Amino acid sequence: MTLFDLAEAIEQLLVQRNLRRMAELRPALTPGYSLRAARILEQAQTVLIGTGFPVTDTFETDGPLGAIALYRALESLGKTCHIACADPLASALAGDFRVLKLSAFSIDEGRVEAQKNLALIKPDVVVSIERPGLAEDNRYYNMRGEDISPCCAVFDYYLRLQTCPSIAIGDGGNEIGMGKLSAEVSALDIHAAATNCDELLVADVSNWGAYALIAALEALTETPLIQAISHHETLRYLSERGSVDGVTRENTLTEDGLPAAAGADLLDQLHRLVAQLDRTKEYPTP
Repeated sequence: MTLFDLAEAIEQLLVQRNLRRMAELRPALTPGYSLRAARILEQAQTVLIGTGFPVTDTFETDGPLGAIALYRALESLGKTCHIACADPLASALAGDFRVLKLSAFSIDEGRVEAQKNLALIKPDVVVSIERPGLAEDNRYYNMRGEDISPCCAVFDYYLRLQTCPSIAIGDGGNEIGMGKLSAEVSALDIHAAATNCDELLVADVSNWGAYALIAALEALTETPLIQAISHHETLRYLSERGSVDGVTRENTLTEDGLPAAAGADLLDQLHRLVAQLDRTKEYPTP
């Protein structure tokens, strides 16, 4: 299996359940996007990772779990990472991670805050994992069609104003980055996000898109990263700090209604795929 074959296998694996029709969107993306995104991360030194989808008065497990895994993998490769999120997630993570607290809840304030923080941090890449994206009407919506704008801090302008590459991961169509597939996402029965990105990963669960990036990074760097992911432990860590499942809205060790074992199995499959990589072959650039 070549590196490009691996990327295509990973991208197919990410949408095999087709929980929210992401498998139908995938053909609109140029194959090899997971590898291209991983190469951007490999070459970066400072990475800004935005995450955190507000649910009721707290945050869901999908997004932070993947952000933490990617943060740890990149830091192990010598990168400097920041997790951008709003409270209560920001306060929950602040003791253990480098956190950039998002505090702007209006469009204008969000633009100003992004300009200031981008100039301060100077990221080489901005990543968004399961972060709500502004719709065409400049409002935020969840998958139930509820307007969540009053409780959603603005992260879109970190991608809209950046001069560095951007990567986004989504699983439903209302997340930052889905503007890259605006025509395809408009066919879904949702309030689609309009914010674009350079490389988009679609997945059944957004956390799994982050895991895919880590798998691609392992293949590129020949550094063992997948088996270092503490899936169950991080779910427990988030649960102890008030997370809920985005589908059930309950404080359980689950992601989007799926048991923890589903994410663990996905990691096992990624590990097996990377093990099939033949490093003696030429690797075409996707």
